[in-house]
Amino acid sequence: MSIPAQFDAKQSEQKWYNYWMKNNYFHSEPDHRTPYTIVIPPPNVTGVLHMGHMLNNTIQDVLIRRARLKGMNACWVPGTDHASIATEAKVVAKLKAEGINKEDLTREEFLKHAWEWTDKHGGIILEQLKKLGCSCDWDRTKFTMDDDMSASVIKLFVDLYNKGLIYRGYRMVNWDPEAKTTLSDEEVIYEERQGKLYFLNYKIEGSTESVTIATTRPETILGDTAICINPNDERFAHLKGKKAIVPICNRVIPIIFDDYVDMEFGTGCLKVTPAHDVNDKELGNRHNLDIIDIFNENATLNSYGLHYQGKDRFLVRDEIVIELESLGHIAKIENHINKVGTSERTKAVIEPRLSDQWFLKMEDLVKPAFKAVMETEEIKLYPNRFNNTYKHWLENIRDWNISRQLWWGQQIPAYFYGDGKEDYVVAESIEEALELAKAKTNNPQLAIHNLKQDADALDTWFSSWLWPMAVFGGILEPENKDFKYYYPTNDLVTGPDILFFWVARMIIAGYEYTGEKPFTNVYLTGIVRDKQRRKMSKSLGNSPDPLDLIEKYGADGVRVGLLLSASAGNDIMFDEELCNNGKAFANKIWNAFKLINGWEVSDSIPQPESSKIAIAWYEAKLEKTLAEIEDQFEKYRLSDALMAIYKLVWDDFCSWFLEMIKPGYQQPIDKVTYTRAIAALEANLKLLHPFMPFLTEEIWQHLAERSPEQALIISEWPTIANTNANLIADFEFASEVIAGLRTIRKDKNIPFKEEIELKVINHENASKEFDSVIIKLGNVSSIDYISEQVNGALTYRVKSNEYFIPISGAINVEEEVAKLQEELKYTNGFLNSVRAKLSNEKFVSGAPEKVIEMERKKEADALAKIATIEQSLASLK
Repeated sequence: MSIPAQFDAKQSEQKWYNYWMKNNYFHSEPDHRTPYTIVIPPPNVTGVLHMGHMLNNTIQDVLIRRARLKGMNACWVPGTDHASIATEAKVVAKLKAEGINKEDLTREEFLKHAWEWTDKHGGIILEQLKKLGCSCDWDRTKFTMDDDMSASVIKLFVDLYNKGLIYRGYRMVNWDPEAKTTLSDEEVIYEERQGKLYFLNYKIEGSTESVTIATTRPETILGDTAICINPNDERFAHLKGKKAIVPICNRVIPIIFDDYVDMEFGTGCLKVTPAHDVNDKELGNRHNLDIIDIFNENATLNSYGLHYQGKDRFLVRDEIVIELESLGHIAKIENHINKVGTSERTKAVIEPRLSDQWFLKMEDLVKPAFKAVMETEEIKLYPNRFNNTYKHWLENIRDWNISRQLWWGQQIPAYFYGDGKEDYVVAESIEEALELAKAKTNNPQLAIHNLKQDADALDTWFSSWLWPMAVFGGILEPENKDFKYYYPTNDLVTGPDILFFWVARMIIAGYEYTGEKPFTNVYLTGIVRDKQRRKMSKSLGNSPDPLDLIEKYGADGVRVGLLLSASAGNDIMFDEELCNNGKAFANKIWNAFKLINGWEVSDSIPQPESSKIAIAWYEAKLEKTLAEIEDQFEKYRLSDALMAIYKLVWDDFCSWFLEMIKPGYQQPIDKVTYTRAIAALEANLKLLHPFMPFLTEEIWQHLAERSPEQALIISEWPTIANTNANLIADFEFASEVIAGLRTIRKDKNIPFKEEIELKVINHENASKEFDSVIIKLGNVSSIDYISEQVNGALTYRVKSNEYFIPISGAINVEEEVAKLQEELKYTNGFLNSVRAKLSNEKFVSGAPEKVIEMERKKEADALAKIATIEQSLASLK
């Protein structure tokens, strides 16, 4: 294979991904090996790749590729989620653009359009993940609406219903008027918004007196059925037994007394609208109040809205205030900040609404899930600060509203045979439902056409909470070989925003249906933000297109750029320059490979001592770094692991090791050194492969003719041997000696081609093992260990060791002495100014401790510099 001058990321990515796919490296089947399993957090089927997906899936790919290299049977199951609300909204919008209303279609007709949309747009995101290098087992790709996945959901619903854990109830729910469906409590996002507090006067029936109430929603007065006052509020004791008149609609309503009312808020009088507030509903239940729902499902007003019928609630708010003012019912209006519930999906303002819905009892179901994380630590969250969030949610859990007024999703398997609210049965099929209905009614004449299935669909999360089990057929066939082998899975990588929506619920389902955890570790990523700390979004225009980034910097560059700043749970301040750094790193590795590849190798020349010690040092350094990496992976510090590899390759391998072993100009390298250098490079490639799969496979395949069984993707992860810590420490010291030599050469304009002598007073008793390296990298003719200072020499220190370079006419002594004296004068002046500050009691007593420490360090540095200059001057005399 010819070697390009530059690494061609685009060509390499396509070539090696096709090669990996062709050789089936991503596919897994149960065997004798230890399984390592990850299930993808399924993205929306109609979604496209964004920066959050990039981060999340890069982390998963790093974990799965490393597991593969460590000899495990790595299985990464990909798939997509049908995303009921989001997908149905897109289909409805498409139909509307075509002049078709959903309401004019049958369910079957609508679902045909939905499947056409899904077939056209679904799976785009999975294809995009391939561009990133994700090594998923594509043969196992699942969709939450696949036949077997839907059957699993229905089977679970029926089972939970038969256990008495699912029930149907008429409850106050969160209504999304844009999606026209109910939402669970967890899907409502509360935002602080600037609003108004309206003080409205209600006349007392049969009196000239009025009572004033305060409300943020004047449009809901048309649904008022009472005014409530605290029984301890003496201001209004005289109103007991009285009635009030609702403005505009002139409905007469009772004045009730209940200690629920806060006497300090507003006026102390509360208007009660049981159909539109959960607390008002409880008051209504206690006092047998009427319930008047004034809204249609799209939050326009219905016939109870009188002349506002058909108008949007927020338009009515503005108009009704004008009408109330004209009628003299507004006492005053104040600015008021309140929390407004919005839909997590559509961003619409939520309406509390009374509705028949299906609920899952959660109180007992959560207990094993709580214990697994908070007590036994059978499941660990990374970082563990999210344990508190998890604990709070599970301790305050409420029954889960699992029904949605949608057609896209698994239809609830409840079949009604009559008009009564309890005239239904629950079964996996309509045939089973018919038999149950016949038995329940004792009516053998019932036929399938007498049954009508509940029109609602199940919450999408009710499907995805089965994901780790259902993708392996664990609900329908719990004894199948895949499920028994791959479950429980190992690691889950997801965002903290769905810790409750998805993670906690999967844990709940896992224990309920298998008695086991669904996974062992949960790695919670941060949110990708821009440099201004804003969350990346299309609406802000601050989110780059991931595919554009890959085109510009290569997949490896983007992966490195993301991961270098991605510590678990911490938000990422994304800067495109990070990807450029990743691309530069790829180029550095490529150039190092080209350098080695360009050397002529000789069997006949002996191995230099400098190369021998260099190899021993680098192998020790690699072992030490490998141990660090293993520890960081155990703690899910992937960013730290990558940084350790980055420093090993960039600093130790490219900047030091290759310089130490590089043969002279147009000279060959000995075979022993070359062979060990190739081995070191291959070890580097293995460590880098999970992070930079394309570049590493490219170089790996260039290094030797490899069969498919010898591809890097399935090679062996390096193993840890004993690290020679002394050798590493000795090199650190030697590198400072070399740095000192290079500094003097630069400062004194001594060309590198000119050999110099080096004489050492070895106060530190430093090792001499790296002398051959110092000689080579410093172009030193000889190193002599002496006991006394050398006159007429340049000098520097490393710790307490003194190094002398006899000048031998290489520099002008008089000019050097003058230069040093000038530098000494300046440094003494600087020292005096620092000491003046430190002797000033006012400064020392008033300045922060860090400032004082900084000044003391300046003093110490100046003293050390003066000592060095004075020593240099002494040596030149």
